[in-house]
Amino acid sequence: MADYFTNFCLVVPLPDEAAQQYALQLAQLMSDAGQDDPLPEHIPQSIREEMENWTFNTEPESNGICLHSQYGGIDAVCAFIQHLLQKFNLHDCVKFEWSHDCSKQRVDAYGGGAAIVTAQEIKTINTGEWLHQNATPQ
Repeated sequence: MADYFTNFCLVVPLPDEAAQQYALQLAQLMSDAGQDDPLPEHIPQSIREEMENWTFNTEPESNGICLHSQYGGIDAVCAFIQHLLQKFNLHDCVKFEWSHDCSKQRVDAYGGGAAIVTAQEIKTINTGEWLHQNATPQ
């Protein structure tokens, strides 16, 4: 049996300790909800929609929070980052990459992608999509 992985690690800068605590508490609520705890009413809809994809970890970092996973959650982490950028009126652009890997050799198991998240937009691309877009004969 093969194990599949989607790895990423990034730091989201936040303006102060209050913002950091908000982000950590929201992440904990979402993680707890994945453990069958009910979601509180104040959870934003954009985050609520990604509950099933909440497979990443959140830890405090000196200037923000560190988000990391080996089990994916790309859509959820993008929605979480965008929510934080909007809530704290941050004009930052958060960029990160991820990799797909496998514990055994599998033709379809490797690749990756990248995301750019702003308060207004989320852009992602994966290597398979990039190959398809650029593989047309010239």
